[in-house]
Amino acid sequence: MRFIDCNFAHRLELTDAHSGVAIARAHAGLFPESGATAEAFAGGWAIFAGVDSPITQAFALGLSGPVEEDEIVRMEDFFHSHGAATMVELCPYADLSIVDIFRKRGYMLIEFSNVLARHLAPEDVQFSGDGAVRVRHPEAHEARLWAETVARGFMPEGELPQMLVDLMITSLNSAAGAFFLAEIDGQIAGGGVLAMHDGVVSLGGASTLPAFRNRGAQTALLRARLAFAAQRGCELAMVTTLPGTTSQRNVERQGFRVVYTRSKLQLPAVSDR
Repeated sequence: MRFIDCNFAHRLELTDAHSGVAIARAHAGLFPESGATAEAFAGGWAIFAGVDSPITQAFALGLSGPVEEDEIVRMEDFFHSHGAATMVELCPYADLSIVDIFRKRGYMLIEFSNVLARHLAPEDVQFSGDGAVRVRHPEAHEARLWAETVARGFMPEGELPQMLVDLMITSLNSAAGAFFLAEIDGQIAGGGVLAMHDGVVSLGGASTLPAFRNRGAQTALLRARLAFAAQRGCELAMVTTLPGTTSQRNVERQGFRVVYTRSKLQLPAVSDR
């Protein structure tokens, strides 16, 4: 892995940002009442797709140089005008000016996540899919099946939030990336997604149904997505995980390493203060 500098980090962060923007715009088309939208701020993007949406947050801020406070105030107004808290995925390579602004404005640290990356190699192109796990793209009529499979992998108990299922169905109708289902013994076992931008592939949204865990579905989904990206000329692959999780361990076994740790910051919505 090459030396990690600000330009490298910005390239990775913009990959996730552009994926979120594509999904938000598609969501606005399918569900106009959601108010989904995206706007550029401070070298990155702020994305809104619903008050409780997992993609309602800002990415890649402060990676193009110093940031003025009025730019952050405008971003806060963007979120607050939709009744949402301001959520920021802050990269540690951001200009320190933005850190001082967040401190003065009362942002709270609520979570860390590790960004792992590795270069794609010629051998990544090869993935036969002849093993116990079959990986394929969902067909047009399987949009809800894919959405509910991935959501259920993350939320094995209780009723799935309709907002989450709708958002995942939206992603299948966006330009955000490519989508995958894993099958074991002819049954749907899990699914995943990737997004590509500027030669970088971001591997996200992968989960396995509880009944099929520890049977190789995650590894097969990872290798199939790497092959897909390598065949299309991507040079770098990235994954974001919570620190110290099984997901982190799984991708490290496939040659990924932690390149930096994001900090998730929150400024509550006006009504919550």
